[in-house]
Amino acid sequence: MSDDANSVSGIPAAWQTDIPEKLTDRGFSTQVAAAMIEFDNLSFIWNHALIKGALHKQVIAALGLDLDLTQFHCLTAIVRIENAIGRAHASAATIGLLAEELNIDPSRASRITSELVTRGYLKREAAQDDGRKSIVVLTPQADAVFTKFKDVKWENYIEVFSGWDAEDITTFVRLFGRYCRDKQTHK
Repeated sequence: MSDDANSVSGIPAAWQTDIPEKLTDRGFSTQVAAAMIEFDNLSFIWNHALIKGALHKQVIAALGLDLDLTQFHCLTAIVRIENAIGRAHASAATIGLLAEELNIDPSRASRITSELVTRGYLKREAAQDDGRKSIVVLTPQADAVFTKFKDVKWENYIEVFSGWDAEDITTFVRLFGRYCRDKQTHK
């Protein structure tokens, strides 16, 4: 952090010298520009926590799972692929789709998958449309993990939002959804 008196919300002035002006030149008020800079700071904190897997690590520990973060991410990637969460359509999970979803190379996705098969969380099956192609599916053991994960995740949401009034919650969800959708269209 900088001791520079010109820094905004702890961001060194050298990193943002033109940001307030850029925003006001685009028609945003000084107050809105300050709020957007604060959003950028908060967005960094949120993204950093997601990348480090802070919430998932807490859940893995709370559930006493014998999984590391990468293995847990692999299981959640399968759920996203199978249910079209953040994807155009649902499909069976292949090593290629897992690699794409996890942003890793196929050989690493294959190693992670093999470990999860060995540990009983996944099983390999032949694809219905092409018997030569292998897909991976969750086992009842993995389904049980997600049942527990869902409970812990919702307890966390309940704890976070318990002090919020109904209007704040619905406004937050509406605006966060709008931000996510707009961000997708401006890639």
